[in-house]
Amino acid sequence: MESLWLEYAWALLILIGLEGLLSADNALVLAVIAKHLPDEQKNRAINYGIIMAFVFRFAALFAISFIANVWQVQAIGAAYLLYLGLKHIIQARLGKKHENIHKDVKQEASGKGFWPTVGKIALADLAFAIDSILAAVALALGLPDSPLGDFGGMDGGQFIVVVLGGIAGLVLIKYAATWFVKLLGQRPALETTAYAIVAWVGVKLAVITLAHEDIRILDPHFPHSTGWTLVFYAVLIAIALLGWFAPSNKPSKAGHA
Repeated sequence: MESLWLEYAWALLILIGLEGLLSADNALVLAVIAKHLPDEQKNRAINYGIIMAFVFRFAALFAISFIANVWQVQAIGAAYLLYLGLKHIIQARLGKKHENIHKDVKQEASGKGFWPTVGKIALADLAFAIDSILAAVALALGLPDSPLGDFGGMDGGQFIVVVLGGIAGLVLIKYAATWFVKLLGQRPALETTAYAIVAWVGVKLAVITLAHEDIRILDPHFPHSTGWTLVFYAVLIAIALLGWFAPSNKPSKAGHA
């Protein structure tokens, strides 16, 4: 039983860290989208963005049971997480990510007013809310069943992990996003690392989908097996360590843009 709760605690810790990085990325995107506005409107737009991020992420918690029970949704979620993570990694490796972001923002936001900018922020918040809940559900569904029974369409322990991760995301985007933004400024490779983790979590959700009772391409017990659990967390830790010690985290002579 102790090993069960230790695995749950470890998964929650990983989820909180991932939520923090996604929240920081969310905050960075809000700042970039609102950059062209006058200072007073910029602050208001970002505040509205934070409120909408709260609403969307809270609403996403109510989608847990639907995502957890329907294998088609799990498959779409896995494909989306893999696409999101790999797209970011490929763009980062090609050195085009930040260039494309700034070019898109200049083209789309330049000359536009306050409310169109708020609308663009809302779409960004919605995308991050989807990322957040899919990552949380993918992590939680890979955990073994707890003795807490079912709740919200899934195992009670898994449901608690997802809800606590969602709450952590809400708190972090409000209070800790600034710290994570500074951390990303000091260690820029962590942003790519976060999306590499998102892609790896997408692999986990794909494994869960393939082991679903209606598909059974994989053994239904495989996603909860000791071997797969050890492999998943070993790769996840390796990704995190590579991101933390990546050469791109070292200060360049030109300074960080």
